[in-house]
Amino acid sequence: MQHLIKIICFFILSTSLAVAQDTSKNTVAVTVSNLESNKGKVYIALYDAEQHFLKKIFRANFSEIKDNSCALTFKNIPNGIYAVSIFHDENDNNKMDTGVFGIPKEDYGCSNNATGFMGPPKWEDAKFRVNNTSVTQHITL
Repeated sequence: MQHLIKIICFFILSTSLAVAQDTSKNTVAVTVSNLESNKGKVYIALYDAEQHFLKKIFRANFSEIKDNSCALTFKNIPNGIYAVSIFHDENDNNKMDTGVFGIPKEDYGCSNNATGFMGPPKWEDAKFRVNNTSVTQHITL
């Protein structure tokens, strides 16, 4: 009887572990191509909620440019819905330069190559799901 209880406990435990997969292996890789020059760097930001999109960054970093493209990978990303925005900081001043009416002077883009009409891209167009897998977003400027 005791042997049967151990087998049942082992089965339940192993099934639970299989369902609760390790999300620390989730990654979001971002590649950016068709940059106008190799000057400066590219700022890549990951957002984890619609209300934070283009406001409160979940994770971010700069990437060096080689051959008019760059790449960056965010590691240990929990399952969820995300979006990415990037801008080419061509003059290397660590901010997106804007002109009249806040129109960006530097190239920018979003996940799913989402574009905005008379404003920034929308969360609905830029969002993607991470669910026990690695995701790659290719952004073309």
